[in-house]
Amino acid sequence: MMKKFCSILSVSVLLTLTIALSGCSGDKTGGSSKIVVGIAQDLEDSLDPHKAVAAGTKEVLFNMYEGLLKPDPDGNIIPAVAESYEVSEDGKVYTFKLRDNVKFHNGNPVTAEDVKYSIEKSAGMTGDDPLISAFSLIESVEVSGDDTVVITLAEQNMEFPSYLAMTNAAIIPADNTNPDTQPIGTGPYKYVSRSPQENIIMERFDDYWGEKAYIKDVTFKVEANADTIVMDLLGGSIDMFPRLTTTQVSQLNDNFTVYQGTMNLVQALYLNNSVKPFDDVRVRQALCYATDIDDILKLAFDGEGVPIGSSMFPSFGKYYMEELNDVYDYDPEKAKELLKEAGYENGFDMTITVPSNYQPHVDTAQVLVEQYKKIGVNADVQLVEWNSWLSDVYTNRDFQSTVIGVDASSMTARALLERFSSDAGGNFINYNNPKYDEIFKKAISTSDDEESTGYYKQLETILCEDAANVYLQDMAEFVALNKKFEGYTFYPMYIQDIAKIKIAE
Repeated sequence: MMKKFCSILSVSVLLTLTIALSGCSGDKTGGSSKIVVGIAQDLEDSLDPHKAVAAGTKEVLFNMYEGLLKPDPDGNIIPAVAESYEVSEDGKVYTFKLRDNVKFHNGNPVTAEDVKYSIEKSAGMTGDDPLISAFSLIESVEVSGDDTVVITLAEQNMEFPSYLAMTNAAIIPADNTNPDTQPIGTGPYKYVSRSPQENIIMERFDDYWGEKAYIKDVTFKVEANADTIVMDLLGGSIDMFPRLTTTQVSQLNDNFTVYQGTMNLVQALYLNNSVKPFDDVRVRQALCYATDIDDILKLAFDGEGVPIGSSMFPSFGKYYMEELNDVYDYDPEKAKELLKEAGYENGFDMTITVPSNYQPHVDTAQVLVEQYKKIGVNADVQLVEWNSWLSDVYTNRDFQSTVIGVDASSMTARALLERFSSDAGGNFINYNNPKYDEIFKKAISTSDDEESTGYYKQLETILCEDAANVYLQDMAEFVALNKKFEGYTFYPMYIQDIAKIKIAE
């Protein structure tokens, strides 16, 4: 099998994609080429980008939507709907000049009023809560002439451009009254139809302002059964699948190119800090000491993956603290001592809730079950459908523990660490530490990069010492692509850029 090794430079809750071929002739501007993209779960109920929560929804919507800015494959933030922008000396005023001749998928030109509407909607300035927490800093959005938008912040925020590049900050028409079911964006693909639990269909937008997509028709097909992925690849009903396990990769034939990178996410056993026994730091620390990460990587991932000790991964460079990986060296006897101190000398029962469509998380949970038996903890793996996981675990926080991967929705340290603030909407583990809250506020308010980096490292250290979760790894990512295709590109975010895929020459 030929392998093409690619590196990922920055970040990625875990979701899986696949791509299949149906009709192979086509070029950049025409033809009848078609590709079927399998996804591990259905998208959320709404196709409104401003409401998207799950990483898997965002990575699909990335193909239809753009913001004023967007990420490139190297992790840079580059102009999109905006042609250029300037920042005032005090860092509070951003002046965007809009690109000429950018059209929405309905053929209408993008106006400054559309941009104003979209940013205000994302910021919660139209009456709703902020849909992007960092946008709560926006003081005003003003239109200046036909092609200029001025965004004023209440205080300087060095990471603001990264948040403007998120899918949640997409520019949509102000006159679209039903973006939930009739999405209209400016991206290289436009919406055609959707069949819940089955597929979402897009087609190339030939009036796209930038580099046109190669493939004309795209179907994202829901492939929720992890056991049939290899069979579907080999059978030809799907031709690409990111985030395969090493076992699945080994079952493929020479018809596939396998790209390898890292997922840029934090896989962990996430613990509900507000329910017993995980409201006791000694119990959480005991599980950390009882977890043999090297054994997990060996048994579930053929040794692939990078151990991590907190909510940060290596590709984040200056923020990553490798020394935290050694805080809880595997020590079952130390784990037993802590359990005894906490009043659980005879162990306890626990449930690990895992979305059934993510085989890597299922495999990880099963290894943890065996490891925890050594300290008298009886863990039971509860498999649930993805929608149930989203509603019960993430939204309602009705769980004890879960194995999942958490990504950064923007290419910022803040995106990974903000969720553990006590009042954060995404704080699904109910972590509450006043010291953490205080330092986080300092991290996001300083205008000094070195200072903010120091604060973020303090936050990572607190999460580690508090054993907020049992941190495991940044997972290796294997992407199988049928050799009929080429051009798969890794991004530093949770993205599948179908526009770069083309028929192999």
